[in-house]
Amino acid sequence: MRSWQVERRKRTRHLIELGGLVVKAGIVELTSDDRVMIYGALLWMAEMLQGEDSEQARDVWTKLGKMGFERNARQSA
Repeated sequence: MRSWQVERRKRTRHLIELGGLVVKAGIVELTSDDRVMIYGALLWMAEMLQGEDSEQARDVWTKLGKMGFERNARQSA
């Protein structure tokens, strides 16, 4: 397999995993799969990460993400 094919597969897998996070968080159902709304929320998030309170946002979102993964692991077990 050529190197560009390997890199393309890595990128594709990465994008699929990121999309999975959107589904896992319930965003698709909560927005009725409204891609404009989802994109707007992601833009708002990117704006928050560039602002003065970016460290606070990172801390809060990291904590919530860890809690979500732990809750999901408990439910799967």
